Amino acid sequence: METVILITQVIMSLGLVLAFVRVVRGPSLPDRVVALELFSTIVVGLVGVYAIQSDVSSFIDAAIVIALMGFLAAIGFARFLERGGPRDD
Repeated sequence: METVILITQVIMSLGLVLAFVRVVRGPSLPDRVVALELFSTIVVGLVGVYAIQSDVSSFIDAAIVIALMGFLAAIGFARFLERGGPRDD
């Protein structure tokens, strides 16, 4: 069981690094927004895997809060982009 958890954490950490690279190098603002949503999702997964590993259920509550914050951030960015995005006035 520990081996599976370790492999899962390594793969998810690699995905986190790749999502961060997309946030930094994203060709456009919508690409960066999608990468931030992916970043949030991977963090929720990592917290969930850690909750399973440590057998502490309060980490699940933290994962739910992180997921809700990521969802609200995605809605905020979507409304920002819908209203015209950044202006160069």
